[in-house]
Amino acid sequence: MSAIKPQIHPSFSYETQEEVLDIPHRSKPLLIGIPKEIAFQENRIGLIPEAVGVLVANGHEVMVESGAGEGSRYSDHDYAEAGARIVFEKEEVYKCPILVKTAPPVEADLPFLQMHQTIISPLHLSALKKDLIEKLMAKKITALAIENIKDENQNYPILRSMGEIAGSAVMLIAGQYLSNFNQGKGILLGGISGVPPTKVVIIGADIIGEFATRNALALGASVKVFDNNVSRLQRLQNNLGQRVWTSVLEPKILAKQLKTCEVAVGALRNEFGRAPIVVTEEMVAAMRPGSIIIDVAIDRGGCFETSELTNHENPIIIKHNILHYGVPNIPSGFARTASQAISNVLMPLLIQIGDMGGLSEIIWQQIHLREGIYLYKGALTDFYISEKFQLKFTDLNLLLTSRS
Repeated sequence: MSAIKPQIHPSFSYETQEEVLDIPHRSKPLLIGIPKEIAFQENRIGLIPEAVGVLVANGHEVMVESGAGEGSRYSDHDYAEAGARIVFEKEEVYKCPILVKTAPPVEADLPFLQMHQTIISPLHLSALKKDLIEKLMAKKITALAIENIKDENQNYPILRSMGEIAGSAVMLIAGQYLSNFNQGKGILLGGISGVPPTKVVIIGADIIGEFATRNALALGASVKVFDNNVSRLQRLQNNLGQRVWTSVLEPKILAKQLKTCEVAVGALRNEFGRAPIVVTEEMVAAMRPGSIIIDVAIDRGGCFETSELTNHENPIIIKHNILHYGVPNIPSGFARTASQAISNVLMPLLIQIGDMGGLSEIIWQQIHLREGIYLYKGALTDFYISEKFQLKFTDLNLLLTSRS
């Protein structure tokens, strides 16, 4: 049997189709809510009055719960002057389609959250609970973790800013607690002419470690930096523009340096999960009495075996005659600076979201922002969270390509 040849009708015509371009949606005004944080000792606010003024000038509406800025010393009057609407009922703020928070969503927020709401806030993986994520998914929430927001250069601007604050604050805290009046050794951080400099050991050479090193050197201290990553140590040297004593994490060398130091800073952390414990209780017991340990990695469990979680009101515990500072949220103690740093990133982002017609549009156009999305319209798009809690993972890229 012979194959039937295809026939082409003479009325058919073949013409090149027009190219279909991806046209961004029109800009739309946003309604942004800023609730007062109820998390313990969270003093920061996501948008400062000056940023609110810019948003209002661009046609957006900002609703601020009364007292939301008090922790950062911003009054309701400051926000009202900038054009925000001050409300006294928490439920009113939570009716806004976009919420900006400086603490992660908690159980107490759930009754107020609306279906299909967008939340821009920190994530704090270590404190995350499975049932909270499931309830957010049920409300079809879209959530953007501010610490995972990337810029065009693949940097994390808010994470970096908070690291800079924590690293800079570490030496101020150390200087305060080395004083006799705070049960310290009674030495001046950095020393003076004719007196040997204070010895500082910093474990971790990322942003926190770098800024702690900068400040310690500026005060005249003798600094020794440890890390388990040689490239981080090299980058630290390059960023500082000067030679600093560095070493990989070798227990005997670390123990020897801790024995003679006055300040030990723990700033080593894994990308996910618990921080590695690199200083044993035995090493701590061998340190000089009156020395201070500042464990900046305490929010991930800490890298000193003797570290314990403390708070801004009672920041110090003493073990083996060594002061231990274990406050997990150091930037909140410098809330005004931290709020300005967060606001510097969120205000331009919110303007772009409005200009592009919504969050879905901006993450479609700007791929680098997708890493910050951990919930998209109720779907869990963060692989680590899905693995941790055995919840269904959905690829954000697939969700975006199938968008209506």
